[in-house]
Amino acid sequence: MKLTIKRNQADVKGFFGGHKGVNFSLSGQCEVSQDEKGLIEKYKIADYVLARYEKQGKGAEPIDLSITVNGIISGTTIQTGDIKTLLELEEAMKNGCANMKELLGVMASFGGEQVFQI
Repeated sequence: MKLTIKRNQADVKGFFGGHKGVNFSLSGQCEVSQDEKGLIEKYKIADYVLARYEKQGKGAEPIDLSITVNGIISGTTIQTGDIKTLLELEEAMKNGCANMKELLGVMASFGGEQVFQI
C-alpha cells in the first residue's frame, strides 16, 4: 500500500489585482495491491469511513471531510485557505490510509490464529 500526497498553492488576487493571500490544495491517493482490492470487494467496505476531519472556523469556510476506502483509492482533493488546516487534512489522510492497512490486515487474518503474550 502506498499513499501519494500532492500539495499545491495558488495566489489569490483581489478585484484590482492586489495580493489577497494564498489558497492551498491537497490531493491524496492510496494505491492498493490486487490482493487488497480483492479483500475490499469480498467484504464490501468501499464506503467504510477510515477517518474524518471537521472544522468549523470563524469567517472561514467549514470543512467536513469523510475519508472512505473508495475515496482514498480513487483519490480525493480538498482546498483550504489556511496552511494549518492543510497540515491537519494531510494528517487525516495519513491516518485514514493507516486505518485501511490495519483493517485489511484483520480481514486477511480470518481463518487463522493469533497468539498474544500478556
